[in-house]
Amino acid sequence: MVQEKQRTLKAPVTITGVGLHSGQKVTMNILPAPTNHWYKFKRTDLENSKLIPALAENVVDTSRGTTLQVGEAAVSTVEHVLASLFAMGVDNALIEVDNVEMPISDGSALEFVKAISSVGTVEQENDRVYYEVPKHLAYVDKASKVEEMVVSSSGTKYTVLIDYEMDVLPLQLASLHDLAQFETEVAPCRTFVFLHELEQLVKHNLVKGGDLNNAIVFVEKTISAEEHGRLAKFFNKPDIGVIEELGILNNLKLHFKNEPARHKLLDLIGDMTLVGARMKGHVIAHRPGHRVNVEFAKIIRQKMLEEIATKDVPKIDLNATPLFDIEQIKQKLPHRPPFLLVDKVMEMSETHVVGVKNVTMNEDFFRGHFPGDPVMPGVLQVEAMAQCGGILALSSVPDPENYSTYFMKIDNVKFRQKVVPGDTLVFKLELLSPIRRGLVNMKGTAYVGNNISCEAEMLAQLAKNT
Repeated sequence: MVQEKQRTLKAPVTITGVGLHSGQKVTMNILPAPTNHWYKFKRTDLENSKLIPALAENVVDTSRGTTLQVGEAAVSTVEHVLASLFAMGVDNALIEVDNVEMPISDGSALEFVKAISSVGTVEQENDRVYYEVPKHLAYVDKASKVEEMVVSSSGTKYTVLIDYEMDVLPLQLASLHDLAQFETEVAPCRTFVFLHELEQLVKHNLVKGGDLNNAIVFVEKTISAEEHGRLAKFFNKPDIGVIEELGILNNLKLHFKNEPARHKLLDLIGDMTLVGARMKGHVIAHRPGHRVNVEFAKIIRQKMLEEIATKDVPKIDLNATPLFDIEQIKQKLPHRPPFLLVDKVMEMSETHVVGVKNVTMNEDFFRGHFPGDPVMPGVLQVEAMAQCGGILALSSVPDPENYSTYFMKIDNVKFRQKVVPGDTLVFKLELLSPIRRGLVNMKGTAYVGNNISCEAEMLAQLAKNT
């Protein structure tokens, strides 16, 4: 089987328009990005704004589309551009925008797809990685009669069933089993809204960028002359009426009989990119919406991260003769009890090291942390990882006894579970870049069994003793 490669855009593309709710002009530049970048947004109108990765944990609002935020920088209605990049085979892209909202265009993803197609994609060095979904994952919200599930599949597939229990929009089904059909079968499908929802949005001074060209408006009630007037004024169109057999305003013709279901399929594809990887699985959604999509994406992403973590657990035999025992470690590290926190080193290469710490009730720190509830301090887990990494760093010089390592920076520290007496900590340290000028940059992960207890990125200085 030929391994697929990651892809990015051959060249940047620019799309301009207005935001659906703000009505403000926005310019979007979609740029090529390096391998393993995935999709990230950048607010160019905000000074020193951070990149916003398109990941489920960065979603802050789903009330009027999907909104991502990191720090003070937020981007909203991101689902259409994300679906377009994903379905058109782009794995890595940087999306720069000079406003909070994405351009709404005609309420579909067609403009994004055309822009991507105009430049095409290019193959990158790294292989494309898929998350192969287990047999079944599900999210159920009984109160709103919503259910989403994903089942294992040899490919990437989506099925959506919508049922609003309204005569004006009866049950509809839409499926996409081949992403190659996205451009013609899903991308042109426009967003839709019920008239009572539209009236509320207008009342709250939203949909300023809306017009009768970027939304299908379903009319679930008789429109009075007064309402005709308000709608005509809002949309600046004097001849607004209702196509009775379809139950929609007469502003446009449907591209497909099930265009609403297909648009929900479009939204689902965009929101599922927030898992952070391509999937081999069939996503089936009944009455989907952005809130449910995002909650389900979080479940899938958490499961994926747990499986990745398990795969990365060092495969070592704790009963085997260590590469370095405690006496050999004391020859390499200046630390001494009670602050020597590595008992043995099981393996080491030029770029990684695996060490072990047996946590017992005799540890000095348990006297005060905490009486009656002994827990190993997180900072000492980080210190233990750093000592393990220090063994690798000091092994890079011919006279390690004449050197010490000193912390310069610690980033992205996460504590995932308690470490208590009786646990065996296994540390895996990997160089993030080659050691240069004494600078050692490492990613450290501590495991108890198959579970991560702690992880961090650490920068240290290897310095000669004076």
